[in-house]
Amino acid sequence: MAVQRTYMAKPGQIEKQWHVVDASDEVLGRLASDIAVVLMGKHRPEYTPHVDCGDFVIVTNADKIGMTGNKMRDRHYTWYTGYPGLRLESYQDRHDRKPEYLLYHAVRRMLPKNKLARQMLSKLKIYAGPEHPHTAQQPVELVRTSKKASA
Repeated sequence: MAVQRTYMAKPGQIEKQWHVVDASDEVLGRLASDIAVVLMGKHRPEYTPHVDCGDFVIVTNADKIGMTGNKMRDRHYTWYTGYPGLRLESYQDRHDRKPEYLLYHAVRRMLPKNKLARQMLSKLKIYAGPEHPHTAQQPVELVRTSKKASA
């Protein structure tokens, strides 16, 4: 009787692909969760938790990303500086100042909290405009079926 073994990918055994996503009128959380799945490699049948199986993701038009309702105005990033007091910055203010940060931090918080996540996050390339310098990698469009943000 032959025992079927569980397949475990080894580092360097899985070929990485490049995907491109247009973030125009996309909802921040929905887009971030789809990107996190691709970065982790959970879209592949040979997914292995302790190996970086994910693909590269290029995001264009990050300055046109949105959120539903009034969340851009009402929600805040909060951080402590080490001095007395707490710092606050609304999502809208951060979007106006550095639009790539919204998506970057949303995806970062959806990845595992370990050294492998930092390696996965290095495969995420975010650009505010429609142009990117990765045309030589021949990226393919990432197929998504999520809702768009309402204007």
